[in-house]
Amino acid sequence: MNRTIGLILIVIGIAMLVWTGFSYTKKEKIVDAGPIQISADREKSVNWPPYAGGIILIAGVVVFVTSRKK
Repeated sequence: MNRTIGLILIVIGIAMLVWTGFSYTKKEKIVDAGPIQISADREKSVNWPPYAGGIILIAGVVVFVTSRKK
């Protein structure tokens, strides 16, 4: 079980080092006056620091190496 968790953390850590974030588009209402509605598309972004991926990668390696085979 711990080896699986270690592998998952390693994959997530590598992915976080390669991609430092992502962006998405959200539709927001600007004016809502009865039957008249005006909306706009706003681009939002989610970013994380590169060292977060490195920490997760190292934690995954530690969990993977310290797990015992049965």
